[in-house]
Amino acid sequence: MKNSIEFSFSESLKILLAMAIILSIFIVGVGASPHVPIILVCLLVMIYAKLKGASWDEIHQGIIEGVSQGIVPILIFMLIGILVASWIYSSTIPTIMYYGFSLVSPSSILLTIFIVCFVIGAVVGSSFTTISTIGVAFMGIGGLLGISLPVIAGAVVSGAFLGNNISPLSDTTNLVSGIGKVDLFKHIKGMAITAIPAFIITCIGYYWLGHNYQVTTDTADIEFFSETIANNFFVSPISLIPVVYLLICAWKKVPALITLITASILGIIIHLIFVGNDGILSISTLFMNGYISNTGVETIDKLLSRGGLLSMLGAASLIILALALGGLLIKLGIIEALLNKIRDIVSSNYKLVLVTAFSAMGINFFVGEQYLSIILPGEAFRKLYIDLNIDDRVLTRTLADSGTAVNALIPWGVSGTFISSTLDVSSASYIMYCFYPLVAPIVTLITAKFILKKTKILCS
Repeated sequence: MKNSIEFSFSESLKILLAMAIILSIFIVGVGASPHVPIILVCLLVMIYAKLKGASWDEIHQGIIEGVSQGIVPILIFMLIGILVASWIYSSTIPTIMYYGFSLVSPSSILLTIFIVCFVIGAVVGSSFTTISTIGVAFMGIGGLLGISLPVIAGAVVSGAFLGNNISPLSDTTNLVSGIGKVDLFKHIKGMAITAIPAFIITCIGYYWLGHNYQVTTDTADIEFFSETIANNFFVSPISLIPVVYLLICAWKKVPALITLITASILGIIIHLIFVGNDGILSISTLFMNGYISNTGVETIDKLLSRGGLLSMLGAASLIILALALGGLLIKLGIIEALLNKIRDIVSSNYKLVLVTAFSAMGINFFVGEQYLSIILPGEAFRKLYIDLNIDDRVLTRTLADSGTAVNALIPWGVSGTFISSTLDVSSASYIMYCFYPLVAPIVTLITAKFILKKTKILCS
């Protein structure tokens, strides 16, 4: 149904610039949580729309449509909170940490983290699952080795998102290929043009950072941490069964909700069989409040006291607010007015890739939702790619590199919020170490500049 009001390009641009200024002042300048400035921006947009003539029904419908897209991700967030608590309780994450100490050295750990998370992300097909499982374990290993947690988080996120971007099991990879009407494996093959250079650059970055990073922990400390974990948790290959189960579910394409629930229950079962029965109330409290480590070693207790439903409520509320704002901008036609104008002024192949990339990044910034950063530019510009006879894989590759990956860099975005809550680091602190999401759009634009011919659009 057509809206009762319309926004011009200049009006829409002014609204988004005002939003950017408000968000930047509060989040970057003042250091405030994104929740309050997003509420403020939502309020201002609603008031402006009402004064312009929009009905409250239209405004409410925009909020409803925006938030409804996040119901499943929010449920997944909640279940990941339970999974993390369960996997510490079952000693799955402590076991990974224990074995990890013997496999990595401080100087190579960042590169190792990136590559392992890349492989797991590609196998599982989910950056969120990779971050919340092996990522949490690496945060523990790196933290105990004396490496800055934001630096570790950057390596975890880079590997997880690169793996997600090339995995045939990934929902965003399937969405991108669907939007571009490109065969899934043809799209993944096309991703190699940018994924391989981005992978090499990122590896060099983490290798250099790791070798120049001053590690404060010596061998005696590592042995002490390993002994503490072994003395307080059930360190055994049996504890890794939930990881194997998770990988099997990924390959069988079992829905994420079912996988997370059953993987959490499996962790509880392992604890009950091999450690002891703590009672239903204790398990219920674990699911709600998370795991509380009591090894007596402050560093380990801090790293392994996490998880639970309550730990994800802040992230869930921020996602609801961000999606509500995004729903308003889309329902009122503000995003559409911008995309239509941008589409009209594109005059060459490279400019088309450029505006596609910046549109995807812009939607990530203003809407905070990676699916919409793929869908909206994809639907808006696909016909132009056809008219210019540009390979559809250029479109899908641009959407993947500038849409999916960049969402990890947005503090109020779905991915940024999830990462911050799960790894217990602030978005502002880890963003500069997320080499892959930072590099991917740049590589995409450079590649397009060299590959595409500067032909003009013939207006029909």
